[in-house]
Amino acid sequence: MTDNVKLSVADVRDLAMAAMRGRGFGKDEAAATVEALLAAERDDLPSHGLSRLPFYLDQAASGKVDASAVPRVETEGAVVRVDAAYGLAFPAVEQGLKAGYQCAAQLGIAAVSIAHSHHFGVAGASVEAAARQGYLALAFSNAPSAMAPWGGKRPLFGTNPIAFACPRREDDPLLIDLSLSKVARGKVMMAKLHGKPIPEGWALDIEGQATTDPDEALAGSMVPAGDAKGAALALMVELLTAGLTGSNFGFQASSFFDAEGKPPSIAQLILLIDPQRFSSGFVEHAESLFAAMLEQPDVRIPGERRFQLRREGDGQVTLSTSLVDALESHAAAR
Repeated sequence: MTDNVKLSVADVRDLAMAAMRGRGFGKDEAAATVEALLAAERDDLPSHGLSRLPFYLDQAASGKVDASAVPRVETEGAVVRVDAAYGLAFPAVEQGLKAGYQCAAQLGIAAVSIAHSHHFGVAGASVEAAARQGYLALAFSNAPSAMAPWGGKRPLFGTNPIAFACPRREDDPLLIDLSLSKVARGKVMMAKLHGKPIPEGWALDIEGQATTDPDEALAGSMVPAGDAKGAALALMVELLTAGLTGSNFGFQASSFFDAEGKPPSIAQLILLIDPQRFSSGFVEHAESLFAAMLEQPDVRIPGERRFQLRREGDGQVTLSTSLVDALESHAAAR
């Protein structure tokens, strides 16, 4: 059984920053990454939190991630082009949003396109930030291949998350955050770790047949959410991200989970819309829809649970001792 330890957010931040600086990341790039991972922990999304950091650090050590990369931002009209330069995604997203807000304030709309990127964590984080600035926001990312096209056997598409956020009058934003596989691939990995079967309907083996064996599932293909519809949406995301930027499609991208080979070089697209440019009464009109939803028992606004967990947090983060040891080892590499 894995031993865990509870640490204050401040102590975890210091440790994670030291680990990233130990592997050569710049201060600003490290801070953007650490804050994103801490936010995932705060929202009870540990699969996208600090557990990801050793993978990033191992890849920096091997050269699969360029720790010295600084995002390059170029704006042309409503288009913001960001080159993550084979570094991590978080600083590229941060810089892209800053430029995107300026464009959207001037033009009413902005498209932030991020090339040669990496895993960008919780998809909802970037759109939530935009909604708190008053924007409607959509985010898309492709990922290394895990799903076959509908009717096929060989994975070509990533699980390709989609997120959407809408500002509200007084409350936290509406926040929709989902991947396009029926369940997250991480659930299959957890089943393998614990030696348990997975429910039928989650995944297919390499022959395209339903399987309950997690090893066969990981070698095969995840089932898309909504079956053919989910596969079509995953294809759409591939084209809106990697297609627009000349980055790697899912089947061309290397794994996020090992330090071998070339950079994944995947891509993101974030769309920002100023609703006031379309209708000055947008927020009030949207609230009438939300109110109608909440009149029904057991209905909640998407994102509510995440924000509630955040408010109930105790200011501490639970990490495995092996993760703490790994971060301390990377910190000592400096």
